[in-house]
Amino acid sequence: MTIESLPGSSGYLDLYPERKMSYFKNPYVLGLTVTAGIGGLLFGYDTGVISGALLYIKDDFEVVKESSFLQETIVSMALVGAIIGAAAGGWINDYYGRKKATLIADVVFALGSVVMAAAPDPYVLILGRFLVGLGVGVASVTAPVYIAEASPSEIRGGLVSTNVLMITGGQFISYLVNLAFTEVPGTWRWMLGAAGIPAVIQFSLMFFMPESPRWLFMKGDRSKAIDVLSKIYNFSRLEDEIDYLTAQLEQECQNRSKVRYLDVFKTKEIRLAFLAGAGLQAFQQFTGINTVMYYSPTIVQMAGFESNQLALLLSLIVAGMNAAGTILGIYLIDHVGRTKLALTSLSGVFVSLLILSGAFFAESSNSTNALYGWIAVIGLALYIGSFSPGMGPVPWTVNSEIYPEAYRGMCGGMAATVNWISNLIVAQSFLSVAEAAGTGATFLILAGIAAVAFVFVIVYVPETQGLTFEEVEKIWKERAWGRDGQDAERLLEQGNES
Repeated sequence: MTIESLPGSSGYLDLYPERKMSYFKNPYVLGLTVTAGIGGLLFGYDTGVISGALLYIKDDFEVVKESSFLQETIVSMALVGAIIGAAAGGWINDYYGRKKATLIADVVFALGSVVMAAAPDPYVLILGRFLVGLGVGVASVTAPVYIAEASPSEIRGGLVSTNVLMITGGQFISYLVNLAFTEVPGTWRWMLGAAGIPAVIQFSLMFFMPESPRWLFMKGDRSKAIDVLSKIYNFSRLEDEIDYLTAQLEQECQNRSKVRYLDVFKTKEIRLAFLAGAGLQAFQQFTGINTVMYYSPTIVQMAGFESNQLALLLSLIVAGMNAAGTILGIYLIDHVGRTKLALTSLSGVFVSLLILSGAFFAESSNSTNALYGWIAVIGLALYIGSFSPGMGPVPWTVNSEIYPEAYRGMCGGMAATVNWISNLIVAQSFLSVAEAAGTGATFLILAGIAAVAFVFVIVYVPETQGLTFEEVEKIWKERAWGRDGQDAERLLEQGNES
């Protein structure tokens, strides 16, 4: 059997293009994807809701209004929890499975939402933010891996990107909720308390969802795995898929006892994969996306729009563009490819950050001209329009498919931890840096980081569009052996012939 004839490979897909659309129409696959993707909704809602709630928390607690550090801590404490949740999430996924990990995340997130809504002071609110972060951290590791392992490889990118759509959709919903509660007593409490609703919904739906077939194979539960696979694949492909998956996972299970965290750095091909995955996650944050989402109402006010409601309305438009751009990304990621999409995205991000920087530099020198405020808002919208189709979904998609099965939970958790640590650094420092250096200089720094990210993608991130997990492993083995510069298909052909 040649590599092109393997189920899910690019050549196989060319021979049977009609199968790609049939998988998109499979209600079982779509139901699993949407249910698992609610974990992304939790992530997105929490990201967006705090930006609006913070405006009203400052009105209720004078100590928060007077301290930029306390404002940053309220935002970033969820990120501290997410770092711990993501770090633990890899182990939870590997030991208990993707399904139980999702249920654990839902319980913790819902508990944190109740604590936030009932918080009598900023410090209990910070505790609630930490609990919510724990849940989000576990969910951020689990959802992409769960979706990827239950997806046909030819549409894996689009389905994993659906999780990112749920993130951006959650952000959009959070701004709608923020606007809905602006005139209601206890404004921010309703905003934060409503975060528990999607967690309860997902918890209920997950009881009807299967475990990941790959995880079931890894644990030796072949019959349940085959039952799940039979609902995903057509009968004509099912037998090949089972045989191929069984052979691969038997080999993985033989090496399972040897898997250690240290191996990620000692084994060259895994180290290269982790460098690419973790680097993408870091650059996703250091190019400023969650600065824009956490602080977009504040940025709009910095741009000269003082009304809380107007700031939230303009931020809602930005969040809507984020969701719309992600929908575009779902289509493009399996048609254009991961690396081309990331590079195009970073180019637009670089230009938009220069526009934002210029607008704030000009506004600071001529504060009476409202034009600069509108230029800043246009820069924000352009930033989202550039970021959301590419650097939004690409890091999560790539990280769900570049690691061997035995290391997928571990490396996915480590890479997600890098994402959350980077997120924490940006969220905790943005307002302070903006106050010290100026908002214009801060966005200029982010533009420089975007330029570095562009070079990083070119050098370290291979194209994985349409490849099976096993084909991706071959790419890293070839790179570790020193044969860079060859395209993925030729590398795979040589690996198969040898």
